[in-house]
Amino acid sequence: RWVLQQLIQENSLPSLATKGNLGTAPVERIHRLVQEEMNVCSEAAGRYPSNYNAWSHRIWVLQHLAKLAVKVLLDELSSTKYWVSMHVSDHSGFHYRQFLLNSLIRRTVTDNNILVQNQMVNEQNPSLQKGEESAGTEAACAEEQSVDLPRRLDEEMELCTELIDNYPGHETLWCHSDETLSNSHHSPATSHMAQAMDVDGLNESSSKQGYTQETKRLKRAPVQDSLGPEMEYQFVDKVLSTCRDVDQARFATAYRKWLVTFLGQ
Repeated sequence: RWVLQQLIQENSLPSLATKGNLGTAPVERIHRLVQEEMNVCSEAAGRYPSNYNAWSHRIWVLQHLAKLAVKVLLDELSSTKYWVSMHVSDHSGFHYRQFLLNSLIRRTVTDNNILVQNQMVNEQNPSLQKGEESAGTEAACAEEQSVDLPRRLDEEMELCTELIDNYPGHETLWCHSDETLSNSHHSPATSHMAQAMDVDGLNESSSKQGYTQETKRLKRAPVQDSLGPEMEYQFVDKVLSTCRDVDQARFATAYRKWLVTFLGQ
């Protein structure tokens, strides 16, 4: 990271925009650095399961080198799809995809607000000429608006469903499905988003208190059925009496024990 920080500072110097450079090389150089770092992170994540350092550094690169550019976020969402499909028990990879989805949501909300504000200013000052900076902002906003968030979330749910069907019994897939479904139910205009992965340098202004094993357990606990726990017991009894699969019987028995422990019946 220290080496990358030095390169970031070097690429931001005005002296780079020399007569034969004109500032295009630094952009290409940063793009190349991002791609190289992503390859390093992928290789490291594949060598060691739940490699926190690899995924944390990957997010850091997105934040500080790629500046959370929408195109890079979409490329990462596409490129990591195969990886998580081959590592269905590695929660880190799915956590990273949650970060990508949340970043896309925040970027879209922020830039849509900027676009609305610019439109209001233009309506109040019809004779005001747009400068290059304003035009650039609107172009960026147009890029953000082109992101079809509902479709992206639907595709993520389809991925979760497919993996759950092909690899039953993996808690990671259900947790990711729950987080994605929660995001899909929130309006893009609201400020309440699912928490991003807690990594170095992320949300530095906010404290880390409150996220304990207890809150993690409560967050993952299913909401009780409005018809009462009796329906759940009937469901489990029916599964145990009809199933022929050993794993299914084991899961149903474990769920019944969970009901007894937490519902007290």
